[in-house]
Amino acid sequence: MNAGYIITDSVHVGEVEFVLGVHSTAPKQFVTWTCKDGKDYYWGHYHSDLLSATKDLLERATQELEFCMESKVINKAQPPTKKPEEPCL
Repeated sequence: MNAGYIITDSVHVGEVEFVLGVHSTAPKQFVTWTCKDGKDYYWGHYHSDLLSATKDLLERATQELEFCMESKVINKAQPPTKKPEEPCL
């Protein structure tokens, strides 16, 4: 629960979670937020219907996934910065 909205759905991508919340009396009954550490909710997108909120949730998660995948490809193309004796993380 956050700001009176009950969190009903979530998608985790890397270190980030995207959530969908529902409020029974708010003018915009649905919201999607980015969430970190299960308690830090920010960048809310507010919606009047569940379908548009669900679409927004999936679009936000997809954008983050694409960003992570691009970062991984870019990092693979660059020479490693660790010394041979350092453990890989």
